[in-house]
This record gives sequence, structure tokens and C-alpha cells, in this order.
Amino acid sequence: MLLLIPAMVRLGFWQLHRHEDRVARNELIARSLDAPAVPVGELTAPGRGPDDGDRYRTVRATGVYDTDEEVVVRQRTGADSRRIGYHVITPLVREDGTAVLVNRGWVPAGEDLTRFPEVPAPPSGEVTVTGRLMADESEGSGVREKEGLPPRQVMLIDSDRMAEELGRPVLGGYVALEETAPRPSGEQPEPLPEPDHSGIGAHLAYAFQWWLFAAAVPVGWAVLVRRERRERAEAAGRADGGGGAEDAGGAATAAGAAGSAVPAAPAAGRGDHPAH
Repeated sequence: MLLLIPAMVRLGFWQLHRHEDRVARNELIARSLDAPAVPVGELTAPGRGPDDGDRYRTVRATGVYDTDEEVVVRQRTGADSRRIGYHVITPLVREDGTAVLVNRGWVPAGEDLTRFPEVPAPPSGEVTVTGRLMADESEGSGVREKEGLPPRQVMLIDSDRMAEELGRPVLGGYVALEETAPRPSGEQPEPLPEPDHSGIGAHLAYAFQWWLFAAAVPVGWAVLVRRERRERAEAAGRADGGGGAEDAGGAATAAGAAGSAVPAAPAAGRGDHPAH
């Protein structure tokens, strides 16, 4: 049982580190969202995504949407976290020929998941988009890329892979769209919600729980040991007391048996006169 204590302590520190990571992430998102918008080229470049401290920063990019190379990302939930659909990724080609991937939002999945869904068209001509700069997605997030998917469907947003398919340089990461100028007149994909940066989860509580469990183990072990010793002592005492009573009873029985073995003296009577 005592061997479990180091593991419990380590689990407590693991939960504590997760809590610290969550707090740091919340602070990063808050700072980034409050910072003024900057041109996207200042924070990312082809083959290089944003630094950790630049994630979620508000950026601007100007160009023309390339709808022929638009793809959708499978198995994404809507703002209510219940409906399943797609994220729409449309390359925005800038004046210098480089492209930036723009996540235009969410669309619902149709009945046939092998077909490209109905996606509202983006504005035509030159537009300026503003949004949050995000890092490329990786399989470490729990989602794995798959082979044999229907055309123009992917599992992860990967700027390097898109660069190969587009045949042009693509800035690392992508922009989660917030505003478009000029504003589109028709229907557009559902905007992505702002990343949560208020909740911290229950990791700190879990850490304290593991440490309390670790502290309780030796206490419980000591209680069990004391109880076992007390029960053994009581059992030994009962055994000793029962043996003395049994010896006394045995002696009394033996004495009674010895007394019954002594012959009684004959009583005087008429039949005992001497013969003449």
C-alpha cells in the first residue's frame, strides 16, 4: 500500500502542471485578443508558423480568395458543441503570390459525407480579412489524418500540406476569420466562437485530491496496524482466561472422583451381634 504514495504524489503534480498550463493559456489568449491587429506577415511566413506567444493574435491580410482550392475539415462541431459539420478553409492569395489559409467558419454536414458540402461562396474580388492567428493543427490534438478521404476533405489544418497541393508558398498556421471588408452580402459560414479563456477546469482540485490520498495512506495503514495488534492482544487475553477456568474445573472434577472412590464405614445394626 505504501508503494502507491509516490505514484499519487506524481499524479498530483501532473494535475498541477495541467492547471498551470491552462492558466497560462488563458492569460495568453486574453493578451492576444486585447493586442492591436497587425499584418499577418509580421507574425508568420511560408514554412514557419507563429511563435507560441503570437498565437491568437489579431491579424489582417488582403488578397483574393481561391475558391477552386477550398477544402473542408471533417468532424468539427458548431458553436453549440453538439452539431457535427465542417470548417471551411479557403486560401487567400496575396499580392506577392503567397497565400494565407482562412478558416471562414462552420457549415453543417449533409446526409452524404462522401460529397463536398454546400458552402456559401466567399466575397469575390480583393478583400481584407481580420481574424485570430492560429497554429497548424497536429495529430497530437487527438485527431489523426486519414488516407482515402473524399476529394477536398481533410482532417487537420496543415499549411505545409496545403502548400504542396496549391503549388505556391503558404504562410504557416491559419487565420480564424472574424471580419471581412467589404462585408459580404450573402449567407456565410457560421463564425467560429472566441476561444474560451475563462475556465480553468478542475485540475487544481484533482491535484489536492491526489495529495490528500497520498497523505491518508500512511495514516490508514497505521490505524489498521494498531487495530490488528489490539485484536490479537484481546484474543490472547481471552485464550489465557479460558484456560485457567478450565484447569480449575478439571481439578474439582478430579477431587470429586477421588472422594467417590473412598468406601463408606459400615453402620451398626441388629445383624451385627457376635455369635454365641
